[in-house]
Amino acid sequence: MHLWAAAVAGFLIPVILWDAFQTIVLSRRVSRKFRPTRAFYRLLWTPWRAAAKRLPQGNRRENILMVFGPLSLLSLIALWALGLIVCFAALHWGLGSQITGPDGVSGFGVDLYMSGTTFFTLGLGDVTPRTTVARGLTILESGMGFAFLALMIGYVPLISQAFSRREVTISMLDARAGSPPTAAQLLRRH
Repeated sequence: MHLWAAAVAGFLIPVILWDAFQTIVLSRRVSRKFRPTRAFYRLLWTPWRAAAKRLPQGNRRENILMVFGPLSLLSLIALWALGLIVCFAALHWGLGSQITGPDGVSGFGVDLYMSGTTFFTLGLGDVTPRTTVARGLTILESGMGFAFLALMIGYVPLISQAFSRREVTISMLDARAGSPPTAAQLLRRH
């Protein structure tokens, strides 16, 4: 048994779930100092912006910058899912839950495979949990994976609608304040 791995995984699972909840579900701004999502965006935005600055100003640069928001959101959801899968595999491995493959092989690789198929509710049946702890973790992970994916899939359209409304408002700014928009032109037209 590797209890240190189980302890780290037991700590990280609620952190990942709480971060996903705060980022996707909560409609207010979160003011905590450390947030994994903030670190994710700071880590990705700097090189993305630097790469876009190498392009000449115009539509091509704007298109590259425009893609960042939706693409990073999908990447963030995938990263959360991967984190949960690895953490559940570490829980299985750390607690010595004895998951065996079809040829009797066991180890962290088998635990990771079991965790991935369980999280996405594939349940191929080629890997089986042999202990009560392994069965309990499998049930917990399949329920959590199903709920996590349903929540993310349910909230992504809402976030997309909010972005669309913002884009319409920005587009209307051109009509109200000229192109490029200026405060003086906005006041003059009103």
